[in-house]
Amino acid sequence: MYRFDAERTTGEIVRWIREFFEENGKGCNAVVAISGGKDSSVTAALCTAALGHDRVFGVLLPNGEQHDIDKAKLLVEHLGIDHTVINIKEAYDAVIAGLKENMDSEISKQTIVNLPPRIRMAVTYAVSQSMNGRVANTGNLSEDWVGYSTRYGDGAGDFSPLSKLTVQEVKAVGRVLKLPEELVEKVPIDGLQGLTDEENLGFTYAVLDEYIRTGVCEDPEIKEKIDKRHRLNKFKLEIMPSFPFDAPINADD
Repeated sequence: MYRFDAERTTGEIVRWIREFFEENGKGCNAVVAISGGKDSSVTAALCTAALGHDRVFGVLLPNGEQHDIDKAKLLVEHLGIDHTVINIKEAYDAVIAGLKENMDSEISKQTIVNLPPRIRMAVTYAVSQSMNGRVANTGNLSEDWVGYSTRYGDGAGDFSPLSKLTVQEVKAVGRVLKLPEELVEKVPIDGLQGLTDEENLGFTYAVLDEYIRTGVCEDPEIKEKIDKRHRLNKFKLEIMPSFPFDAPINADD
């Protein structure tokens, strides 16, 4: 029977991050977009444990006024890492204005939801490339499983410490790392309608996590919701399809 060992897994992730930087960026810095939620907090803490606080840089990216930015500031202070705050509101407003001016079709809700994370990721990469960095992806398995991430937004990155861990497992790692409980248990809210992730999804992460790990979901309606979301969003977990052109590649790989 599967049992998650948070202590062992934390140590293994820390070693994995070190190995990644040895092979893919020796001497580089880990750059983490920090929201103050559990995923970015745990990711930043793991990178700090692996590389030291002087090689981890936080990027705080409010879109106008962010009511909970104090949690992100608490995280960087707790870890003792350097950071910057870059407000994306002017960039966001400019893109929305450009769309309204130059498109005949109405701007969709999905466009409005997904544009901020994509701008945030573009800014995070701009910071990273200006300071010899590698961008950390902060996603977890539970959210990825049901497509609750933005492709080329929060779904992007150069390395991903948490993408094979469920929400409950991420929280357990956060506790091993002795993060403040208010960061580990911070309830994610969509920032548009004031709804939590779980309210938007229509089921709890506890139920989703159990289904992922055991294959058991006692409520057939919720199981169908999860399965449908996974089917529709599975492409986000896969490498972009490319035309299978059958021509020789003779260069050294």
